[in-house]
Amino acid sequence: MASVVEYEGLKAGYRCGYCGSGEGKASCGMWAHSMTVQDYQDLIDRGWRRSGRYVYKPVMNQTCCPQYTIRCRPLQFQPSKSHKKVLKKMLKFLAKGELFRRNYEDEPMDSTMEDAVAGDFALINKLDIKCDLKTLSSDLKESLECDKKKKEKNSKKEDSKELTYSQAIEEKLGSGEPSHSIKAHLLPKPGKGADLSKPPCRKAKEIRKERKMLKLMQQNPAGEFESFQAQGQALTSFPPKAKSNQPKSLEELIFESLPENASHKLEVRVVRSSPPSSQFKATFQESYQVYKRYQMVIHKDPPDKPTVSQFTRFLCSSPLEAENPPNGPECGYGSFHQQYWLDGKIIAVGVIDILPYCVSSVYLYYDPDYSFLSLGVYSALREIAFTRQLHEKTSQLSYYYMGFYIHSCPKMKYKGQYRPSDLLCPETYVWVPIEQCLPPLENSKYCRFNQDPEAVDQGRSKEPDRVRVFHKKAIMPYGVYKKHRKDPSEEATVVQYASLVGQVCSERMLLFRA
Repeated sequence: MASVVEYEGLKAGYRCGYCGSGEGKASCGMWAHSMTVQDYQDLIDRGWRRSGRYVYKPVMNQTCCPQYTIRCRPLQFQPSKSHKKVLKKMLKFLAKGELFRRNYEDEPMDSTMEDAVAGDFALINKLDIKCDLKTLSSDLKESLECDKKKKEKNSKKEDSKELTYSQAIEEKLGSGEPSHSIKAHLLPKPGKGADLSKPPCRKAKEIRKERKMLKLMQQNPAGEFESFQAQGQALTSFPPKAKSNQPKSLEELIFESLPENASHKLEVRVVRSSPPSSQFKATFQESYQVYKRYQMVIHKDPPDKPTVSQFTRFLCSSPLEAENPPNGPECGYGSFHQQYWLDGKIIAVGVIDILPYCVSSVYLYYDPDYSFLSLGVYSALREIAFTRQLHEKTSQLSYYYMGFYIHSCPKMKYKGQYRPSDLLCPETYVWVPIEQCLPPLENSKYCRFNQDPEAVDQGRSKEPDRVRVFHKKAIMPYGVYKKHRKDPSEEATVVQYASLVGQVCSERMLLFRA
């Protein structure tokens, strides 16, 4: 099935939810009636993001708050001191039921993925109403009808596959037990928060214990070491020399064993949201009620605003086709909801896309009663661990995309705390380590990160005439289509579309023309 898109063009001068500007926002967008996961992977690697079925790309050198695509490298990720605090807080709550006051200095955010805020979502809602009224031509409907029937036949198979996968996820990610099957390929922990060049931080107490142990071992490798052990110092506190500096892995911190009489039980379940699985349908109402409360309490929405249709369009509908190749992850590729179940009820939901090379985080919403658990940070760490787990079977799936990094917006800078990470150069579409990007961003909102002045966009559209067009039941190159439709304004639109999606996607996706 090919991707079918309807390009909307440039939308400028609308409200920005980041800086509050009434008309500073500028982006280009298109409706995706269907989209392959590979096409979407290639698009987000050119600065695009989706909100429901609407796929948009900020016009970086025009918009008031440039939004840079950011990705974390989970295989080298080590949690920072503040990340560890959040994980320990969750473990204490699960083990003993301890409640905590929120420390806003350590955790500056409500939720991790707030990309479609205010202005963007208002624009998408307006466009969506317009799109609902504008039905697709009968030609396109007919061509998609066949695929719909195939999907319905396969839905039972997908549900049974997902059930098995969900149970495996619950065992590994939700039981509170360590997940031994996850191989962590780790570098030493970065220094306080950011500086990767500094050595790992270690407590003075740990260093003193280690010195004491080494001294005793030198004096009497057998007797006195046994005596030291008998004083209550567990052997596990002192791993072999080669690993003495190795910090705990993310998995060890998340899945630390809980006592049998633990106060609470947390499970994480992954359910396919598009096409909706039986598990997704069964939990839809409960999930929606959490979203409604979140929007009303955290974002101050009036009670009538977070409607079922808005929730469905924004967080459940997806253009991504479900794909289950044999070499892919067990759950397959596509759009999912990662549900956090505490004592049998949903307290948070992470909306994610699983793509060929990454897990892409779309949004997070949670029950405001559990704000004290810093669920924004916690869910991001769980999604990083989840990416590492998927990497076990699907080796090329090794990145975690966090949406957009907005240096000019203090509320959105926290994404830079998940290191190592990279930002996407808005001109050449190469990934650049965030440490190299931050100094120029201090001086200018908009920056080209690629330091080679001769470098150009290697994936740029060189031949717009090869854009694939879908028109009147026929697929043809734009060069053929335009001979019958001599409209200069349409040609400018097609050329703009091709330049934004790149040559590969422009030749693979179908650009619908009425």
